Amino acid sequence: MAHVDGQVGYSEEFFVNSRGMQLLTCKWFPVNQEPRALIFFCHGYAIDCSTTFKDIATKFAKEGFSVYGIEYEGHGRSEGLSVYIDNFDLLIDDVSSHFSNIAEMGANTKRKKFLMGESMGGAVVLLLHRKKPEFWDGGILIAPMCKIADDMKPSRMVIPLMNMVTNYIPSWKSFLSRPDIINLAFKLPQKRQEIRDNPNCYDGRPRIKTMSELYRVSIDLENRLHEVTMPFIVLHGEDDKVTDKEASKLLYEVTSSNDKTLKLYPEMWHSLLFGEPLENSEIVFNDIVQWMETRITTLQVKAHNNEAKPQI
Repeated sequence: MAHVDGQVGYSEEFFVNSRGMQLLTCKWFPVNQEPRALIFFCHGYAIDCSTTFKDIATKFAKEGFSVYGIEYEGHGRSEGLSVYIDNFDLLIDDVSSHFSNIAEMGANTKRKKFLMGESMGGAVVLLLHRKKPEFWDGGILIAPMCKIADDMKPSRMVIPLMNMVTNYIPSWKSFLSRPDIINLAFKLPQKRQEIRDNPNCYDGRPRIKTMSELYRVSIDLENRLHEVTMPFIVLHGEDDKVTDKEASKLLYEVTSSNDKTLKLYPEMWHSLLFGEPLENSEIVFNDIVQWMETRITTLQVKAHNNEAKPQI
């Protein structure tokens, strides 16, 4: 499916992963110019990108960026048991395969490529970078899941029970009480309702194996944050109750990257681009665009200088 609406075109198709499952992929692109750079978007837990992210992706396309997304196994309109993550490593393989194929296609090889991830998608971005440390030109991390707050970690008594249940009935939905993530993530009530009314989003209890995988990945990322070397900007609302702003501060402090930026937004919640009032989301959007524009210019200057060096 493809269509053009004014300045922006949109297309979607299904990508078959290594396990024979059809995953929905989507693309927004400027129609009157060559893209200035490519954005590869990684969505969060229990939501999609083809509908939830479409307004924001359209804005990026109007700024001259081509935006690509993929809905993970069990998410959105992709195949798989609803919001069931059996192995996060396979999820990363799916995303890496699709995004890498696009980045290595035709004229895209000469364009700058940025990973963008929100919440759980931030973890996906960091793991994509780990898989190919020199491949991506930068990362945009929006309230990333890269560490579990100490007061949110399961107790030592709960972990063995969780592991036992995971081994026997991995797809079982958690029996533990949980906060309403939608109420905590989206400041605007109309945005909360939009998520609840969206059939591509999931509003049920998390599955045991999914929880186990998210816990495993968060601990792994926390222990290896120093390995992050790519340029990145991390953006976090100071009133976020879903992911920990202290984790974003830690990410900024301990990574090995020589080019890193931290933006904290007073009184903003978890969903910075979708769930905030327009005046707030515009601030965040403009910060992201400005950050990319600066890196595009820097990378172009470096490439020009390298080409100008005499051959020995």
